[in-house]
Amino acid sequence: MAVQPDPLQPRRDQRLEARVTDDEKQLFVTAAALTGRSLSDFVVGSLRDAAELVIRERQTMQLSAADARSFVEALVNPPEPNQALRRAARRHRAAAADLSG
Repeated sequence: MAVQPDPLQPRRDQRLEARVTDDEKQLFVTAAALTGRSLSDFVVGSLRDAAELVIRERQTMQLSAADARSFVEALVNPPEPNQALRRAARRHRAAAADLSG
């Protein structure tokens, strides 16, 4: 009897290819077998987990307690703009006015 696709799961119709050594393939096959998954499911799941971890690590900023307090203090009580910032703001306003016509 043919296995019916799960309509709630996204259809996997994209392919990835990778060249691996014999030792690497055997490692992946063994790990997949130990987890009761097919090689394909194991590789895709492991790759997805690794990709999500990299993205999460790169998109998350972790601050020490002291750094977090300094950050919040700067948001709540920002310093007065210095002369360089005032000049930059004037240049920005002039450039924006030129673009708008």
